[in-house]
Amino acid sequence: MRLSDKVVIVTGAGSGMGRAIAELFAKEGAKVVASDISEERINEVSTSIKEAGGEALGILANVAKESDVQQLIDRTVQAYGTVDILVNNAGIMDNFIPVGEVTHEHWERVLGVNLNGPMYASRAVLKIMLEKGKGVIINNASVGGLFGARGGAAYVASKHALIGLTKNTAAVYGSKGIRTNAIAPGGVNTAISGTITAPNQLGMEAIGRAGSAPMGEAQEIAYAALFLASDESSFVNGVVLTADGGWTAH
Repeated sequence: MRLSDKVVIVTGAGSGMGRAIAELFAKEGAKVVASDISEERINEVSTSIKEAGGEALGILANVAKESDVQQLIDRTVQAYGTVDILVNNAGIMDNFIPVGEVTHEHWERVLGVNLNGPMYASRAVLKIMLEKGKGVIINNASVGGLFGARGGAAYVASKHALIGLTKNTAAVYGSKGIRTNAIAPGGVNTAISGTITAPNQLGMEAIGRAGSAPMGEAQEIAYAALFLASDESSFVNGVVLTADGGWTAH
């Protein structure tokens, strides 16, 4: 198994890509700490992993709150002694609202989850990884972090910034044995679409001009994450792995 005895934290693990990553990593031998904002979903994924013979610990956390993230890291260390792999997966959409119409509250909410959360978690685990001289951080970004018309202003800005954070972390800490990479999924059948409640017409028109996105499955993104987490990608650091079925190749 590729991740035998590795301690992995997956945020947003209650559904979609996060759940697929948590279950696949457990299948590959990891001790998985599944974090989510929904206690019900945490219990579901933890139970699923245990019933399949894996090891899991569910921890309730809102990644936009630094205190929640620190508690997540602390409880993981209390339970398993360390953190080997961090998967910053938690994220929300933004109703495709353009900058001319975005509210301060909306902007802060999206960046709080999509950017601040990964920063809080990365900052906390780096202290642990630096002591060990090794570790892996995977940020689930988006093709919205590579192109302008794949979301609203807040979402696109947050994902561009997350990719910047990924590259900076890789450049600074790569020499310390810590690899940091990002995945940029395109259209994926997940519950994140449920965070789109009232799509903005102007924003939707811009996305429409980008063409229709092929839809992938969460499991396909999980396998991309597994590659980046495993020793098979030992020489891969600071990359953005696009997984979009060719959407952005057109």
